[in-house]
Amino acid sequence: MSRALAYRSEALSALTNEIGVYALCDLDGHPIYVGQSVDGIRNRVRRHLTSARSDVIANRQIDVWEIAYVWAWPVGDVSDVQPLEDAVFNHFDAVQPLMNGKSLAPSLLTPEWPDKQEVQVIEESDRQLRLDPAQRLPRQIQQYNLLVDYILNVKDAGHLKISLDAHFQRLVKYHQTFL
Repeated sequence: MSRALAYRSEALSALTNEIGVYALCDLDGHPIYVGQSVDGIRNRVRRHLTSARSDVIANRQIDVWEIAYVWAWPVGDVSDVQPLEDAVFNHFDAVQPLMNGKSLAPSLLTPEWPDKQEVQVIEESDRQLRLDPAQRLPRQIQQYNLLVDYILNVKDAGHLKISLDAHFQRLVKYHQTFL
């Protein structure tokens, strides 16, 4: 196992495996994907980061290379998961469009957010190297192209086009940083 994979595995072992809501965050610490898990946050996040049974990876919606942090909000009761996901998703999607490719209706409830657990899943030295615009812009171009190809050749779906738009906004941002 490579050093990077060993670090990620060790970091994930510290992540809660309670039910709840989680955010996959980019190299800048901004959420790019919000999800929920009723079978354990750690298990679900591990599947995302290893591409094992993860639609958002298979559909090219997120690039695991960009994931530096995982935030988790564990809850005690399964009935609290969906209202919390709605609130977390809508909050962060309003700040910067998420890669989920979906919209969640505003919750009728305004749940209290539990304390957040934050885990860094790549070493800080690797994160700093990946922040280099000369690395980041080509990765974002590649990810954008992969998603376009997937839409054109596999599945033309509205949620994927929403994700594509979020990627384009990131591409513009990285392009500006590169210049």
